[in-house]
Amino acid sequence: MGEVIILKTEPILLEFENEYKGVMTGPRGQLNIGEGTPSFAPYHLLYGALGSCFYSNFLNIAKKKRLHFDKVTIHISGEKRDQEVPTLKTVTMLVTIYGGDKEEQLRKSVELGAKYCSIHETIGKVAEITIEVVFK
Repeated sequence: MGEVIILKTEPILLEFENEYKGVMTGPRGQLNIGEGTPSFAPYHLLYGALGSCFYSNFLNIAKKKRLHFDKVTIHISGEKRDQEVPTLKTVTMLVTIYGGDKEEQLRKSVELGAKYCSIHETIGKVAEITIEVVFK
């Protein structure tokens, strides 16, 4: 059997006041968390992590295939289970590709972008993830 390689992620720092209002600082910047404006709640951060991981992989694949598009928007929503600890039940990703050529190859790149996204794979252990692709 092959050797298991552990990849470390870059650390972040979370600082909270004596309420649900804080700042997350990472190697590349900061963002507000919790109550207050503007700020992000935990599921917003999770969806953002999913979308950015997916897009990074999709973009690398599309570039390798020399596919062209003008821009991509990703709308992510989900539904939680009605339990004491409400884990995600479903996640829906609406990927809209603007000005894309070779639609079928772009669709395949979306599939591969999801397949190689570690956050997609992690969330997929507890939730059913559906991806819809629209071209404009």
